[in-house]
Amino acid sequence: MRVSKWGNSLAVRLPRALVNDLGLKAGDRLEVVSANPGRLSVARDESRLRAIERMRARALNIPADYAFDREEANAR
Repeated sequence: MRVSKWGNSLAVRLPRALVNDLGLKAGDRLEVVSANPGRLSVARDESRLRAIERMRARALNIPADYAFDREEANAR
């Protein structure tokens, strides 16, 4: 993989095999699991899914098509 400049940030394009292995699609979030010199481990960030599952476990009335958006919630 190659690190590229993207605006003021750096970006990495993910190989198709990794995208398929992680079941990723555009808009998904990744979290850095560990980072050491020369090695980086990432995983799919499922914290939003876990939060929704905890709310459902508490028997809260959540619409089936509900999608949590932290940025939208903080903008209010």
